[in-house]
Amino acid sequence: MSVLRTIESKIEGLFEGVFGRAFRTHVQPIELARKLVKEMDDHRTVSVSRVYVPNEYTIYLSAQDRRQFASYEGSLVGELQEYLAEHARREQYAVLTPPRVLVTTDDDLAVGEFGIATRVVADETSGDAPPPPDLPVEQPAQTMIYKAPVTPIPEIPQPEPEREVVTLTVAGRKHAISAPRVVLGRSRECDVRIADVNISRRHAELRQEGATYWIKDLGSTNGVVVNGRQVERERLRDGDRITLGSTEIVFERKLPSGAT
Repeated sequence: MSVLRTIESKIEGLFEGVFGRAFRTHVQPIELARKLVKEMDDHRTVSVSRVYVPNEYTIYLSAQDRRQFASYEGSLVGELQEYLAEHARREQYAVLTPPRVLVTTDDDLAVGEFGIATRVVADETSGDAPPPPDLPVEQPAQTMIYKAPVTPIPEIPQPEPEREVVTLTVAGRKHAISAPRVVLGRSRECDVRIADVNISRRHAELRQEGATYWIKDLGSTNGVVVNGRQVERERLRDGDRITLGSTEIVFERKLPSGAT
C-alpha cells in the first residue's frame, strides 16, 4: 500500500462509528485531503530550476460542519499536513516550509460546503536562502469553494454542471489547461514543454485573470506572435493562433451553454 493511501486510511479511520455516519451528510474529511492536494497542484509556480507550491492552506467550514469533528480537529490537521507533505515529495515540488493547515469557521458557508485558500509564506526564522524573486510570497490566492458530494434523489436526477474547457493545441496534440498559470517553453520544468530549438527555455506564460486568459512573453529570444502580430502581453480569445519560435499553437476555450 502506498504512503498516500496509508494516510488516507488514517484520515478515514478518525471518524469511524457514530461520527463517521454523521459525516455522510456533511463535509467528508477525506474530501478535504483530496481538495487540498488539488489546490497544491493548481497553484504551482515555476522558478528557474524548481516548481514551488504554497506552504499554507486555510480551510473554511460552516459552524455545523466544524462541530462534527471538534474533538478530532488536531489529529485531522496533523494528518492533512502529512498528506500534503507526502504529495509534494512524490511530485518533487519545492516548499519553503513544511505544509501548514489552518481550520477556521465561515458563517457564510452552508452545511456541506467548504473553502480553501492557499498562500506562500516565507519562514523568517530560517537561515536558508530567500525564495526566487518571481515567487509571490505572502500573497493569498482566491479562495476556492467546494461542496461535499450529495447523493441525488432518484426521482429528481441531478445533472452534472457544465464546465469550461480550455486547451492549447501544439503540433496536433491538445493540452488541457486547469491551472491559473501555465509556463510554455523548451525546459523540462515547463508546464507545456515544446521541442523547438527556436523557443526559449521559459518562453511564455498563459495566465488566467478572472474570466480572461492572457499570453505573456517571459523575455524570450524570438518573442510571442498572436494572429500574426508580435506582442508582449495579449488577451486571448477562442481560436487565436500563437506562434512561439517556429511552432504554432491554437488556443481554444469552450464555455458552458448560456455563458458569455
